[in-house]
Amino acid sequence: MNTPYPKPITPGETRIGWIGIGVMGSAMASRLLAGGYSLTVYARNPSKSLHLQSLGAHLADSPSALAESCDVVFTMLGHPSDVRQIVLENPNSVLAGLNPGGVVIDHTSSHPVLAKQIFAAAREKGCWAVDAPVSGGDMGARDGKLAILSGGDAGVVKWLSPLFDLMGRVTYLGAAGCGQSCKIANQITVGANLVGLSEGLVFAEKAGLDVKQWLQAVRTGAAGSMVMELFGGRMIGRDFRPGGFTEYMVKDLGMGVDVVEEQGDNVVVLPGAGLSKQLFSAMVANGDGKLGSQGLITVIERINGK
Repeated sequence: MNTPYPKPITPGETRIGWIGIGVMGSAMASRLLAGGYSLTVYARNPSKSLHLQSLGAHLADSPSALAESCDVVFTMLGHPSDVRQIVLENPNSVLAGLNPGGVVIDHTSSHPVLAKQIFAAAREKGCWAVDAPVSGGDMGARDGKLAILSGGDAGVVKWLSPLFDLMGRVTYLGAAGCGQSCKIANQITVGANLVGLSEGLVFAEKAGLDVKQWLQAVRTGAAGSMVMELFGGRMIGRDFRPGGFTEYMVKDLGMGVDVVEEQGDNVVVLPGAGLSKQLFSAMVANGDGKLGSQGLITVIERINGK
């Protein structure tokens, strides 16, 4: 290791590992390469790494081998079960290979309880873990304008700022798991906004309005939102390409509304989020789980006979 925590991070010395190179992960990793950092990736399907390799990334044959050669390891995976397998429990996991002073950052939208478990396991090895899910979609990832929601040790998060700054703006929320709790609250809010935007567009069309004109008319008023800016035009243009899959939105909302034993007395009743989850689940049931969440408008249209 060249720059274990707390040795300063520099492009010439700090070695970075990245696991999870889908739409979001690939864009985020590309920004680190563009910033001059040495990057090693692991992919269960190595052919998916060809683009990053063409930009200078190296390929590792296991998560543990990647971690053993890196100071900082980022993960951007699909589900908490993937995170548990890749980071925590597999004999070839990230923590199995990470050296003392190494740091693992999980950008996956995952469960706060799992984030706490990873943090505790990392500390037992003399390593550090940060849960840092993101918001901003594929455009935010590409442009380096993501909201990065971090939990863990405040000093470690500050130490990571040269890397986070390449990807967006980081906010420190508190101890391990707080980043994930923030992301769940974010998804509850985004989900409600997408329901409202979908219904507004369907109503406007049924009323005989030009939906593009409607969008321009209301976007600077109280109805305006980042969700409208990111997805309004895509909904109208029937562009349902995913920044994040709808099935992931169902997963995220489920972590907020599904009562689990670990919550104890912290159960929160969220009727609006429950409805949002059902509507996004309808997309999955319709075979559209791999579309972007802006495809929710198709569910509202079907309900209304379109």
